[in-house]
Amino acid sequence: MKNKVILVSSDQLGRGEKELGEGVLETFFTLLKQKDDLPAAIFFMNSGVLALTDDSFSSVHIKELEEKGVDILACKTCVDYYKVEDKLTAGKISGMGHFIELAAQYEVITIS
Repeated sequence: MKNKVILVSSDQLGRGEKELGEGVLETFFTLLKQKDDLPAAIFFMNSGVLALTDDSFSSVHIKELEEKGVDILACKTCVDYYKVEDKLTAGKISGMGHFIELAAQYEVITIS
């Protein structure tokens, strides 16, 4: 996974019931943080930035990934749109330009 970047475009994983999708996303990050081989970065865009706030159970696991050295990035346009800059518990604000640079360097895995 070290040569990969994960793109998260929603605060839930899959389509359907919101609560189920949020739980599945939390499970994804719970299992990911237990791996020895972690991605280089995780870029959150659109409603994915909501997963970086205390309102999301996923934020605890994402914070742990950040503490393990994974670069956690939040799309500035999306953070501004959802007005969550002061609510972010993990990650740093970044831009689409930075994501494009990462995409040129690493394989991108998109989850939504």
